[in-house]
Amino acid sequence: MTKVIATDKAPAAVGPYSQALSVGSLVFASGQIPLDPATGTIVGTTAAEQAEQVFTNIEAVLREAGLAMKDVVKTTVFLTDLNAFGAVNEVYAKHFVQPFPARSCVEISALPKGALIECEVIACRE
Repeated sequence: MTKVIATDKAPAAVGPYSQALSVGSLVFASGQIPLDPATGTIVGTTAAEQAEQVFTNIEAVLREAGLAMKDVVKTTVFLTDLNAFGAVNEVYAKHFVQPFPARSCVEISALPKGALIECEVIACRE
């Protein structure tokens, strides 16, 4: 059975998608960009600053699902400039614990609203 996960502590979906879906023991969270959930504006001017808001948004969605960052098993990080990888990696390491989730990180040409980073996650209930 599929359950929709939604919280006002993270930005509302800006299109025809859910913040997250729970299917069995897995939670699939849509990509989060660095939007302030209250204002809908981008937070931060660097990829590292924006990463802090991205992970705050992800944490809020996971919390609504009864999970935490420690439950994340896979992440996909999208950056508009891979030169920011090191700075984003430092922020990433503050939000995840060992064993770290499997991860992909790719550079893309653009993100919604001019964001510099987006991250989607898959989490698992044990």
